[in-house]
Amino acid sequence: MSYNSNTRTRSFTKRGARASHQSFGPKRSGGRRGGGVAHGQYIDPQKFIRKATATENPEYIAQHKFSDFQAHDVIKANLTSKGYVTPSPIQDQTIPVGLLGKDIIGIANTGTGKTAAFLVPVLHKLMSSPRSRALIVAPTRELAQQIEDECRSIGKGSGLFGTLLIGGTSMGPQLRDLRSNPNIIIGTPGRIKDHMERNTLRLDTFDTVVLDEVDRMLDMGFIDDIRIILGKLATPRQSFFFSATLEPKISQLIETFSNQPLLVSTKTSDTSENVNQDVVHYASSVDKLDKLHDVLISDVAQKTIVFEETQRGAERLSKELTARGFSADAIHGGKTQGQRQRALKSFKTNQINILVATDVAARGIDVVDITHVINYSIPKTYQDYTHRIGRAGRAGRAGQALTFVPR
Repeated sequence: MSYNSNTRTRSFTKRGARASHQSFGPKRSGGRRGGGVAHGQYIDPQKFIRKATATENPEYIAQHKFSDFQAHDVIKANLTSKGYVTPSPIQDQTIPVGLLGKDIIGIANTGTGKTAAFLVPVLHKLMSSPRSRALIVAPTRELAQQIEDECRSIGKGSGLFGTLLIGGTSMGPQLRDLRSNPNIIIGTPGRIKDHMERNTLRLDTFDTVVLDEVDRMLDMGFIDDIRIILGKLATPRQSFFFSATLEPKISQLIETFSNQPLLVSTKTSDTSENVNQDVVHYASSVDKLDKLHDVLISDVAQKTIVFEETQRGAERLSKELTARGFSADAIHGGKTQGQRQRALKSFKTNQINILVATDVAARGIDVVDITHVINYSIPKTYQDYTHRIGRAGRAGRAGQALTFVPR
């Protein structure tokens, strides 16, 4: 799926150019509603110290190959070209049921292939039924863009069209996309709701919906938006709900907006259990920066996210590290969406190995080879801390988390 240069509608068959991005958009289209937590909570520094738990999980034996799935040949050819042979547990158990049109609740760790688990049945349905339309909702812009990238790859040559509705980009191209009646829409709750309120998006013809990382959307304050969005979709419809946890609020939401869903749970342990956690004590701001320098020059810190509390702090620290000879960039809400995309791409492709970020990055970055997470500023809540350090220790890898604590 690539872009059409005239309408910026994503096309699975034609090649084109991206439209330019403009300034950071509505705060609710990719961040916490209401601007975040007003006041932090005290966290005992001892909670930042914990050794990784080595757990022996039984080897999973897949029941299928990707070539076995009753999906469209174009999809299977694209999967083969991507090197997909044996599905992960969540893919192995979800895709066959999804292809049958069943509702699914998927509980799995991040980095286990959830995106392909829902995209294969969704794209197959859209190719098999020209009147079908799909809505995929993600909590953050970065995650929505990652889903779009995977959709473009798996759906190449399918003839389908899609659009991305996220904040931080101009409304104009999105409005043109929507007038083209796309088969698939991927977006964040706030921007989707913005279009609904403008009457530029009607959801009553969408008979497939995916909510990815439902737990994060609820945590970020999107529960009301999600209920409004789900309430406007076509019935009957097929629904996919993916989450790392199945809390009571999530269960209630799913019960209200699904039809006898099948629960597929492949979660083995919390991601943070794969992360060695420790603290770094510092005496002054100069001492703090010097100790960060010492951590970053170590051989083991190969790919690192450094968390700062404010946009200004993240930008300043990124520039300081660059001046010291480190390969670093910053990602935060004060940057345009284009700048955020370029920084994240540079981090993923190892053009830089240090990304200084505010908490926006803790809820949308899926980079499997991060070795270190450094809390240069103490997170406001322990839940924020868990989200941060979850960027390391992904897909079974061991990670390291360090939290800077004043003496």
